[in-house]
Amino acid sequence: MRLWIGLCLPRLPLDVFSPHWSAEAASVVLEHERVLAASPLAQAGGVREGMRRGGVLMLLPEARLHEREPAREAAALQAVAMALLQYTPQVALAEEATLLMDVGASLRLFGGVRALCRRIRASVRALGFSARLSCAPTARGAWLLARGGAGHALGMASLKRRLDRLPAALPLPARPFAAWLEGIGCLSLGQLRRLPRPGLQRRCGGALLGVLDAAYGMTAELFDWIAAPTTFQARLELFDRVEQADALLAGAHSLLLQMTGWLCAHQLAVGRIVLLLEHERGRVARPPTVLDIILAEPTWRDDHLVRLLRERLGSLTLEAHVIGLVLEAPEVQAMAVPSESLFPEPGGSEQDQWRMLELLVARLGPENVLQAAPRADYRPELANRWVPVQQERRTAQQQPQLPPDVLSLPRPAWLLAKPVALLMRDHRPFYGSPLRMASTPERIEAGWWSQSQTRDYFIAQGQDHAHYWVYRERIAGTDGDSAPRWFLHGLFG
Repeated sequence: MRLWIGLCLPRLPLDVFSPHWSAEAASVVLEHERVLAASPLAQAGGVREGMRRGGVLMLLPEARLHEREPAREAAALQAVAMALLQYTPQVALAEEATLLMDVGASLRLFGGVRALCRRIRASVRALGFSARLSCAPTARGAWLLARGGAGHALGMASLKRRLDRLPAALPLPARPFAAWLEGIGCLSLGQLRRLPRPGLQRRCGGALLGVLDAAYGMTAELFDWIAAPTTFQARLELFDRVEQADALLAGAHSLLLQMTGWLCAHQLAVGRIVLLLEHERGRVARPPTVLDIILAEPTWRDDHLVRLLRERLGSLTLEAHVIGLVLEAPEVQAMAVPSESLFPEPGGSEQDQWRMLELLVARLGPENVLQAAPRADYRPELANRWVPVQQERRTAQQQPQLPPDVLSLPRPAWLLAKPVALLMRDHRPFYGSPLRMASTPERIEAGWWSQSQTRDYFIAQGQDHAHYWVYRERIAGTDGDSAPRWFLHGLFG
């Protein structure tokens, strides 16, 4: 099924993420000293499109006036296109701030056209934009429906009915002839199509007929798809100074959406992201604040990254105002192949468990979330060390493997930090009750260069049937009066 989605961003300057466009700000965008767009509060104050600067200041002396910046608008449109690459690799830039997406191959992946449109709207809203969305079997038809706000058409019959009701001057090649078309009573595209083609071509040129033929599915169109760059770095300049770190989450989310689209376009997963909080420039310049987030499990989705950033920003105290954000993805790798297991893993998948640990790290700090990392040493007190959970995850493949004979031996669940000397009664070690040896000895002799140890370990059982891990020091020399000393080193569960 061939299906196109047209995404029209009306009044682009007002939709860019900025504190100025809040409900409490009367903001106006000017182009050639006339109003191009106004915020809802400015419109409530009487500001209208086409009004001069002086009229705006007379009505709202406190209004914030901004000149239109086409370069920034183009950058914002490029950011939206980058975020939409997560839904399809075929995204094209069309006229008048409109994006066209060929989503025919993505419908089954995202659960149908309705679910896909909902996700696209949510992504555009998270980027700080409002847009008109349309669906059509042809690209030019989707463009016309989006520009005219005519909704969706999933079949050619429905598309033709909706297109026939649109204004005749809506296509770009028809606008120079809008007065002539109105003069002859041609007010809709349906009426325009019924005009004689040779006369219409002589009067308006072949471009208008080409647009109509493409919209109604009579000819095909070729597009230059938007290509994602080889490396990712996105920047968002804030229109005001931000003093609270948690207020930066909306801007950081918009950058994460762009990174998600970039990752999907290249079939990559990110293992580490860096968010730079830019401060003042000039004489009071200071280096940016760096938020370095290392992921235990590479991902290409933004929902988990947003939770991590929320935790990090919520616990961050800014030392200076923030005027811009920069997001980088310095460590990426190929996407992991999805699991082929028929049944879900009990207790959640490994990715779910690592995401929980990442949230704990973001909330408590990496120094407070530790994991045991075994070492290739026979001495029990040196056979393990505690390291940050993310460091253990990233270096697990580089650590030396334990000898197979050690892995097969029983070890207690609770190893005491310091062995406890045991009393001797009737030539037997005593710990609450006389201990009976329930295993053959395991001799450990290691540490020749430092902390040399020579011990015989046993699994001992008390009268309460509890099991203990005890050892006996080997006697040095031939002195027959020397008695072995016994120590408790661990307890079995």
